[in-house]
Amino acid sequence: MLSQLTNQVAVVQYPHLSRATIRHIEFVLLAPRQVLVVLIATTGKVEQRVIDIGQDLGDDAIAALRTHFLGSLAGISLSRLNPSLPGVVSSVSPGQRAAAQALAHGLETLAHSSREERMVMAGTANLARSNVDFPLSIGPVLEALEEQVVLLRLLSDMAQDPRGVAVSIGRENPYDGLAEASVVATGYGPDITAKIGVLGPTRMDYPATMAAVRAVARYLSRILGP
Repeated sequence: MLSQLTNQVAVVQYPHLSRATIRHIEFVLLAPRQVLVVLIATTGKVEQRVIDIGQDLGDDAIAALRTHFLGSLAGISLSRLNPSLPGVVSSVSPGQRAAAQALAHGLETLAHSSREERMVMAGTANLARSNVDFPLSIGPVLEALEEQVVLLRLLSDMAQDPRGVAVSIGRENPYDGLAEASVVATGYGPDITAKIGVLGPTRMDYPATMAAVRAVARYLSRILGP
């Protein structure tokens, strides 16, 4: 949506989950010993994977384990999940402890995946619509987009103005590959822990771009809100 509104490259940083808490846990028995583990954070992020629990349990037993895990872990921060799991597993009946240990390991893996820094982009083809925008070469900009860690660091370091928008123009960018580009970004989410923005040429329409970025950020924040 943001790419279509601005005709530029839209970049969205996944919400930071250091302060996110567990909203829901689900265990679904797919086949003997095969359980789908689902972890949902308060940011709206959903992680899931299928694991082997190492023993045969029925739907009722899996449902009871889900109730036990959810009752013990709902509302705690993802950063506190790992230290909390041994206590949850030890309080399960000995006959189900092997399955509980496997489920705990699955949740631990999902929580780790949720904390990884990631981003998504759209509209890269918009960069190539005119040679005037990048008179030297579009190559360095494309390389910066490929090397996502560059944009992730830039988005994290950009300081927002009183209106909540951050703008980095041309050589203000600390990365040489973006010397002919500008980035407009703002925070979004319940805790404003991640940024959404636009990357384009330095001659972009800044007022319209800033308005579009703010509007989409507000939209996302409402979706992810409590």
